[in-house]
Amino acid sequence: MKNRLYTCSYLDINKILYNYQFGFRHNHSATLALIDVVDNLYENLDKQNKVIGIYLDPQKAFSLIL
Repeated sequence: MKNRLYTCSYLDINKILYNYQFGFRHNHSATLALIDVVDNLYENLDKQNKVIGIYLDPQKAFSLIL
């Protein structure tokens, strides 16, 4: 299923995914996601806004379930 959705552009053509969905998309790497976050951070700091980040790793939570 992943290969069918990933290789064909069905999701892109039909605009199903959120523009900032970076996983499983061509030309949308984790590096681009990080650049977007840093850009947003600096943009808000330049405007004297307060910035906070909360980062969760749900994969770790699921590894603890027996």
